[in-house]
Amino acid sequence: MMAGSSKRKLGRGVAIVGAGMSNFGMFPDKDSKDLFAEAFAEMLASVDKGIDPADIQAAWIGNFSNDFFVHQAHWGPIIADVTGIVPRAVTRTEGACASSTLAMRDALMAVASGMYDIVLAGGVEEMSKCTTEEVTEGLALATSPYEGEAGYTFPGVFGALATAYFHKYGAGREHLMNITIKSHENAPLNPKGQFKQTIRDLMEAKKARMAKKGEPVPDWADEKEALFDPSFNPPVAWPMHLFDCCPISDGASCILLVAENLAKNFTDKPIYVVGFGQGSGRGLHACPSLTSFEANRQAAAEAYGMSGLKPKDVQFAEVHDCFSIAELIHVEDLGFFPEGEGYKAIAEGETRREGRMPINTSGGLKCKGHPVGATGTAQMYEVWKQLRGEAGERQIPGRDLYIGATQNLGGTGGTCTFTIFERR
Repeated sequence: MMAGSSKRKLGRGVAIVGAGMSNFGMFPDKDSKDLFAEAFAEMLASVDKGIDPADIQAAWIGNFSNDFFVHQAHWGPIIADVTGIVPRAVTRTEGACASSTLAMRDALMAVASGMYDIVLAGGVEEMSKCTTEEVTEGLALATSPYEGEAGYTFPGVFGALATAYFHKYGAGREHLMNITIKSHENAPLNPKGQFKQTIRDLMEAKKARMAKKGEPVPDWADEKEALFDPSFNPPVAWPMHLFDCCPISDGASCILLVAENLAKNFTDKPIYVVGFGQGSGRGLHACPSLTSFEANRQAAAEAYGMSGLKPKDVQFAEVHDCFSIAELIHVEDLGFFPEGEGYKAIAEGETRREGRMPINTSGGLKCKGHPVGATGTAQMYEVWKQLRGEAGERQIPGRDLYIGATQNLGGTGGTCTFTIFERR
């Protein structure tokens, strides 16, 4: 058992009764206020029996680095103004890419403790106003000091993890491609996602462009042959290539949490938070393993202990696939597959929508997009939709869903969270 993973319990039950998400993508004509207003409006509309914003007693808002990206800090009162809940308390949380899950954590504890009954948790990030080089510099602020001093950026860190995994378990790039292809197959089914094309769609588009220019047209036999072609999928930080990496994104998301005894006042289909865990990790220089995140395992142990559930009880999950190798490590850390066996299960289709353990039905960060401060509660938005049977074309087929989960990672694994949700 991990340190401090005894069976912690909430002081009282907490339920989600509303959820909203802006479109994710690159929006030069929208700012963070516009994006959060979009998510908040959908959240209000999603509350089946209605909610007056004036009844929201407090809010927590995740944001990693709008200070750097758009030179604006102090987002709590800005969001309070956007949502019309001034003068109530709105607090910004920061945990790199896990910022909005930490917002949910604080909101969860506030309701569970009895301090508040109705609270908002969400996140926002606005990254498209910077160049790719500037975004890379901004994101690198979340590496550990030792990694930054050694010149690591995020693709370099996750490239190192992939190399270690390949060496230890005998996997290779073709196994990461199974994750990329699966995410792109889910992508066209998510109307709010940033990329809506399968890999085959992208192959055909490239062929058409080359034919129009009068250049030789590739004759790729399948998706993997294209992904091995550096003219289609150039290297970023070996073995990470372009299609192993999530995009730069703008976006916002939010959820409404209430005390369990009040949930049916808002909806007949609340989704309950039954397990939560958070862990911290060291930089790569001090990690006990490069094929696992110790913070993941701590978070999972806490969440499973709180819920009384085991990995086999979780029916589907959204995990933090900032890079394809990250998804592979997470599904092993969370106990969905044995160590060193995840890549084989993925190759057999077990993480596809119709598979035994669907992962990232939203398209994941890879295709849905990754506005870092908004990602955690956006993952919860997907679980909310799936558990209520409202995910449309991407609804997991043929299953009576009642347990789903989200895993969110901040930095290079320094902060990890795991949250388990239940429909009763």
